[in-house]
Amino acid sequence: QVQLVESGGGLVQAGGSLRLSCAASGSISGINTMAWYHQAPGKQRELVASITSGGKANYGDPVKGRFTISRDNAKNTVYLQMNSLKPEDTAVYYCNAEVVVGPFADNYWGQGTQVTVSS
Repeated sequence: QVQLVESGGGLVQAGGSLRLSCAASGSISGINTMAWYHQAPGKQRELVASITSGGKANYGDPVKGRFTISRDNAKNTVYLQMNSLKPEDTAVYYCNAEVVVGPFADNYWGQGTQVTVSS
């Protein structure tokens, strides 16, 4: 069984920074792409950023230049450094990973962590 556990959310003023972490655990053979999504109340879940196992990063347009995604493959952990936060970044942030267990790869989600940016 695979689990993704996020941490690092909280309340911050506009212009501030937060760093999210997501650690994967379980019977993991490998992890392909890892990603962060967010979902604001009444809105669909959207991709914030993703990173391949080789370190290639991709960002949604609203966060380019402000957020940085990184990963530590030895720790099965992905990070999201969020700078210059805006009130519109307020959402629940979810970690996502394509995890290889034995011969199979499957998609897993974390439980979510709340990020609130006050104006």
